Amino acid sequence: MVEVVFLSMWCHRLTHLFSSTRCLLNRGSGHQISWQPRYRKSLPAVSRWHHMAPASLNCAWQLHGDHLELRYAETLMRFDYVWLRDHCRSASCYNTKTNQRSLDTASVDLCIKPKTVRVDETTLFLTWPDGHVTRYGLEWLVKNSYEGQKQQVMHPRILWNAEIYKQAQVPSVDCQNFLETKEGLKEFLQNFLLYGIAFVENVPPTKEDTEILAERISLIRETIYGRMWYFTSDFSRGDTAYTKLALDRHTDTTYFQEPCGIQVFHCLKHEGTGGRTLLVDGFYAAEQVLQRAPEEFELLTKVPLKHEYIENVMGCHNHMIGVGPVLNIYPWNNELYLIRYNNYDRAVINTVPYDVVHRWYAAHRTLTTELRRPENELWVKLKPGKVTLKGQCK
Repeated sequence: MVEVVFLSMWCHRLTHLFSSTRCLLNRGSGHQISWQPRYRKSLPAVSRWHHMAPASLNCAWQLHGDHLELRYAETLMRFDYVWLRDHCRSASCYNTKTNQRSLDTASVDLCIKPKTVRVDETTLFLTWPDGHVTRYGLEWLVKNSYEGQKQQVMHPRILWNAEIYKQAQVPSVDCQNFLETKEGLKEFLQNFLLYGIAFVENVPPTKEDTEILAERISLIRETIYGRMWYFTSDFSRGDTAYTKLALDRHTDTTYFQEPCGIQVFHCLKHEGTGGRTLLVDGFYAAEQVLQRAPEEFELLTKVPLKHEYIENVMGCHNHMIGVGPVLNIYPWNNELYLIRYNNYDRAVINTVPYDVVHRWYAAHRTLTTELRRPENELWVKLKPGKVTLKGQCK
């Protein structure tokens, strides 16, 4: 018998705990962007580019009928005039103490245009018809422009199969070091954010100690099972995980409208054989699909599916439905951030016409083939004292 304590968590806080992780890995997403923005039809543009100074051509700008073009740091950016007024960071428009906008966006004239524009070595200055002056740092504009975002990776990751992960020799983190030192927490976050999985050793095999460990990194999420719960093969809940049946590769809580970000597993008691857990990097498999069949990757990002959890067991009556595609991407840079893959919980497909359904099945088969390749399988033995943290976003 294997008795495991399980909890689901929010993952939003992790990147705040260790934001410098994105500097650890400088890799592009390798994806080609198929989505393009729709710009309003411009009025005739001013044909002349304005430069900072004749001897300094690293920054230039040009006014058009409804937007400003700015060339800086080898990036050509386009800014809508309403956007430039709406994002003003002056004291009357933005509260720096709360980091919230003070300006009433609905009060901005949709036909607004700056009266004067000036650029120095670091800053863009715009004076509006009412005399208000907006200042933007040029580096801030590069970072926050659409063109800049297209070039950025939101969450740097190392994609892996079993051999890649084993050769990386990613260390587990000792529980005491994890709980009591910044270095231990940092090492854990490096492992987790880059690889999507991490392990903490020498954790006392109790529910209470597992809870202390989990709260070191994030808030514990309330669910229909509770905040933390035990599960074993006793069919006490209406889920395949509570049976002795082997589970194929899947992500959990696909029936939540927002699936949990982190799952924590701790085997508290183990008798007999078994207890091995299969881990597969879904992002690695999705990358293989993108490289070999980009049209199928795109389809898996666009077809919305329903996943549901229906339970009528021992007084538990629940019916939950979550909707979303198998592969969830940021539309501005085509970066994958979440996978909903669960053949057990997938509901009836009734959200797209029949011809799209057949193509979806073909794309799903391609992804499944990648997920089931033996070379992608990382097997981990669950044992008391070893906590496994798995990212749903991985």
